[in-house]
Amino acid sequence: MGEGRRSSPARWGMKDLAGAGMTLVLMAGPAPAADGLDRLSTFMQSATDANGYLGAVTLIARDGEVVDWRAYGHRDLARTQPMPRDAIFRIYSMTKTVATVAALMLVDDGRLALDEPIARYLPEFTTMQVFDGGSADAPRLRPAASAITLRHLLTHSAGFATGGEGYEETTKILERADLHGSTDLADFARRTSGLPLATDPGRRFHYDGTGIEVMGRLVEVVAGMPFETFVQRRVLDPLGMNDTGFSVPPGKRTRIADISSMGPNGRLVLDSGSTAARPGERMQRYASGAGGLYSTAPDYLRFCRMLLDGGRLEGRTLLRRETVRSMMRDELPIGMKTGRELTGGERFGFGGSVVVDPTLRDRRGSIGSFGWSGAASTYYTIDPQRHLIALLLMQHLPSEDMKNLPKISARFYDLVHEALDR
Repeated sequence: MGEGRRSSPARWGMKDLAGAGMTLVLMAGPAPAADGLDRLSTFMQSATDANGYLGAVTLIARDGEVVDWRAYGHRDLARTQPMPRDAIFRIYSMTKTVATVAALMLVDDGRLALDEPIARYLPEFTTMQVFDGGSADAPRLRPAASAITLRHLLTHSAGFATGGEGYEETTKILERADLHGSTDLADFARRTSGLPLATDPGRRFHYDGTGIEVMGRLVEVVAGMPFETFVQRRVLDPLGMNDTGFSVPPGKRTRIADISSMGPNGRLVLDSGSTAARPGERMQRYASGAGGLYSTAPDYLRFCRMLLDGGRLEGRTLLRRETVRSMMRDELPIGMKTGRELTGGERFGFGGSVVVDPTLRDRRGSIGSFGWSGAASTYYTIDPQRHLIALLLMQHLPSEDMKNLPKISARFYDLVHEALDR
């Protein structure tokens, strides 16, 4: 059984919140219905029982006030250690939103432009080729019709051969390049630039991390410092995200949640990846903007508060308000299809999905809600209309070849809205 207890923000006080690495000015606002939050707690306790996920941390804030912050289940596979509220999680693709903010800071600084060819700074991308038939072993190539821009990287439309029906041969070529074996971001960019594109830039949305890793290299070339250093100095330090990074200091590693997958006997097992065996170490040899960060619920809340407040947090400005607006609106060209990568009623901004029609979704949320998820069952949403932030953090990697635990994010979001709307 998880911790599942609830304390009101007033009883937590500043000391308790600061102890979790967070400073929060509490504001007066409508309190959520206690029975609604109890229903949410009951659901999360059931989802993290002996037959469910190992554990979870949920955090809900509205109108600048934390209204619910709880831990459920256990931190470890043996289920002997209760999950702490400040547990550290591998947030995987939720890193992409952080990397996006880093790149857009350079746009705000006037050092990058959204529609400028990245080849100006990464000359290896000057003469890109597009797959025009043949096979992975004998491809036919033609010059790309247009240059790759930062906008293409941000919207996953640069044309990289990252899977999808009809792109099997180009994907084989990409897989042979072993991009994840790159020694650093410079090596990643060099390997990527030598591969044929699947489509011309700007023609297809296909969500993947390749373009974001290239964007990380773009940031470090333009900024004149390693990508990891830039993210630390310009994003994490100013926001006070003291438990977030591409690795975890040894003294904090006892707070890292075990990462599970489904075993052949239908029971959870420790995932076979290196990050499960060596928790806290860098997840790639390079600082991965596509999925390399560890973080906590209170740390990521601070990041979300900055976006909800138009690029500012506690008197510090990280992004222009208009830049944040561009992140949180549909930035895909009219008519560009998204396929199965986004649910109905969603489009893509910069760094996350945007709700454009709530009636077509499988969960509640307002028009303009923005958010994303991570591969190991981590989720966040920012709902500007309701001044709402909701986080659900777990550590489970679904398996493709066997029965999985049911996804609970849609039900979680529905229960959050039910509790707050009563």
